[in-house]
Amino acid sequence: MTDFRTILANLRRPRLLIRAARFGLEDYRRDRDLRRLLSGTAPPDRVVPQLLAEEARLEGIRQTGDISYPVGRHIEVLVALMAEVSLLPRKLTA
Repeated sequence: MTDFRTILANLRRPRLLIRAARFGLEDYRRDRDLRRLLSGTAPPDRVVPQLLAEEARLEGIRQTGDISYPVGRHIEVLVALMAEVSLLPRKLTA
């Protein structure tokens, strides 16, 4: 099983982008935001992988310096990703 917490912890993004996303966590509403970000509904087990794919796509645009880079959407996706990973059950260690 993929450990999404580790993947999220290992993301290397500009500090300002991460700070903006953390600031937006308190306003995150799953029912409203996921529908908009993922263009509809996704099965619960596919939400985080889809958000990771979208974040990677946006990061690629950011790194190329493309003028069409949607910084607001990137922040929204990071907010959703952080919130969704925090809702996942913690792995039990014995």
